[in-house]
Amino acid sequence: MPPARSGIRNLTEKYLERHPAEREQLNPLLAALEADAEPTSRAALPGHVTCSAVVIDRARHVLHIVHKASGKLLPPGGHVEDDRTLLAAALREVCEEAGIRPRDLCPIPQFLGAPIDVDVHDIDANPAKGELGHRHFDFRFAFYTTAEQTPPLVLQDEEVSGAQWLPFADVRSPTLRTKLLKAEADGLEGQPEPVNASAVIHDGRGRYLLHLRDQREGIWSPGVFALLGGGRTLDDPCLEATLLRELAEEVPSLELTGLTPYAVEEATSVDGLAVPVQVYSGRWQGDPDTIDLQEGVLLRWFTVDVLDRLGLSPGLGDLIRRHAADHSPAGSPPHGRRPLRHEHRRGPSSTSSVSTSTSRTSTAGPSSVYATPTRHTRETSGTSWPGTASGKRPSAASCGKPRRRPG
Repeated sequence: MPPARSGIRNLTEKYLERHPAEREQLNPLLAALEADAEPTSRAALPGHVTCSAVVIDRARHVLHIVHKASGKLLPPGGHVEDDRTLLAAALREVCEEAGIRPRDLCPIPQFLGAPIDVDVHDIDANPAKGELGHRHFDFRFAFYTTAEQTPPLVLQDEEVSGAQWLPFADVRSPTLRTKLLKAEADGLEGQPEPVNASAVIHDGRGRYLLHLRDQREGIWSPGVFALLGGGRTLDDPCLEATLLRELAEEVPSLELTGLTPYAVEEATSVDGLAVPVQVYSGRWQGDPDTIDLQEGVLLRWFTVDVLDRLGLSPGLGDLIRRHAADHSPAGSPPHGRRPLRHEHRRGPSSTSSVSTSTSRTSTAGPSSVYATPTRHTRETSGTSWPGTASGKRPSAASCGKPRRRPG
């Protein structure tokens, strides 16, 4: 099955909300989405949807491959096949053409699952393939490489004759180059950052609140216990806001106190991407049966000694055991605090926390775009809220604004 037409239309409209000046240029794409022909089929004329992967390394260089047929330097990409989404098609293409696996890449907070660029370009007729001249509507999705060193390339001999990593200023596509340079001025740094948020919820007496997911296709780790939380959206000003929104959607009547960043975990999305997750720690002492649960099957308290008897998302038991072992007593803040670079809060209550242990944990919530098992824990910090007078979650408006690059 090709990607749903409604999903492509939604991606396009959201893209045009951010780039309204491009509507006239993309009118042929909008017409193709209303036509009878499948818009992702290479037989669809006068144009059809294609996908590309904009892979950015730590030095802020973009991978280009030399396409044998045209001799041009292009980001890896191509036609949509039996792909779940356009993003999945872009990941498949970069794996086929350059040997970069989805787990070698991670989402970028500025774009997440949205395209950085939608380019319209003409394709010459190819009599050898029986193809008439047509247009490509190319959805370009941007990803960071996860490792310090760029991943080794394994080029596809049939279609690719070479590869180069080019700085933003030298990117060959004018529309992509413009957007990358603007994003760089707004903080696109090449460094992976958390794009999901979840909460380890405990009662201060050794019990942990876990959420049983639905047994349903289309969600990660169905039918197991996991943490509440989920994926960041482009409308979330920061990860604090992500967690507050997710909790309000999943368990609107549950109010946490003492919410503090605890650890950064690395999860795996349904498409295989590495997904950094900010895990928070918060306290609640209520009855789960009184909660108006909006997603999943049930909420229950569990102690550490029964975790081995439960079906848990991969590594979650290790995360909870670690939290139980090093969690500070009630009213005692974590040690070694310093601010997160991506998440600051002003005021005298601003604090942070550090976790230095390692694990494989699944943390993101069921509504997340990106999800499943995680690998390592990294140092984390941020704002502690135990001193608020009401003990309630602060509003999303209190989050710090994204940091801009100097100059």
